[in-house]
Amino acid sequence: MAFESGGEPQILFQLDGVTKSYGAVTALDDLSVTVPPGAVGLLGPNGSGKTTMIRTLLGLIPVDAGSGQILGMDFLHRQLKIRREVGFAPENECLFPAVQGVQFVAYAGELVGMRSKDAMQRAHEVLDYVGLGEARYRKVETYSTGMKQRLKLASAIVHDPRLLILDEPTNGMDPDGRQDVLQLCRDLSHNKGMSLLFSSHLLPDVEAVCDHIVVLGSGKLLAQGNIQQLKQVHNQCFEVRVKAGAETFAQGLSALGCSIEARDDILLVQIPEGRSPQMLWQAAAEQKQQIRYLRSQRSTLEEVFLKALEQK
Repeated sequence: MAFESGGEPQILFQLDGVTKSYGAVTALDDLSVTVPPGAVGLLGPNGSGKTTMIRTLLGLIPVDAGSGQILGMDFLHRQLKIRREVGFAPENECLFPAVQGVQFVAYAGELVGMRSKDAMQRAHEVLDYVGLGEARYRKVETYSTGMKQRLKLASAIVHDPRLLILDEPTNGMDPDGRQDVLQLCRDLSHNKGMSLLFSSHLLPDVEAVCDHIVVLGSGKLLAQGNIQQLKQVHNQCFEVRVKAGAETFAQGLSALGCSIEARDDILLVQIPEGRSPQMLWQAAAEQKQQIRYLRSQRSTLEEVFLKALEQK
């Protein structure tokens, strides 16, 4: 199955001072953000403005103030062009009953301007790609939750978009199905050259797929950047694994003033202020232990997320 990608823009999307209110509720509050191409995770608690931002980028709703662009197209005036260049799989149920899976996907292709014959051919291809080839002629109401999520994914990529927007794509799925969808998303973004905007409340899913994150809170930008760069190194904290006798080694380190937390076969060691990691090697030598693994501990994505929320 071949995916074609056009020239990659330097900016995936950009919002400049965008405000959107629903009555007394302000969903986006003077939001300005510029995001590079690639796999981007969209994070935030319920009510943070994630879905409103997605609908704004797609040109599905008017805004009260501000402007912006997606893939170089003004989302206030180029809605039809945007829908031809962007794929979207919404969180909510959007399937038609009494329609075969292949018909649903082909119809999605026709909606963005594909000829009927081309849309049907492409529908067969993408259903094979997402693992629904054997179920293509079944009515969509007979599909399981996981199958419906993959069907929405197929309909979102049938026209080979430059950007794929996914709103809670693994919601309600069992662990195996969830891993299948995450693998598809990672393949699209890292092997097929398709940019992603991946909105999810499941931080492990975002980390499995995305390289960049945007964190919203109360309609404002709280944090953004490369995930690995946002994960700060803790200078006095280290992950340590020894060949054997981890419990004894931990007791010896505690006697030297270290704080210890055991996670499976890894010891999380915080050494006293002013000491260097050389003390770990020295302690191992004195206890006749062999260190197999030692590296500085980095923040988890959850810690990055929670730190961003503290700014609300």
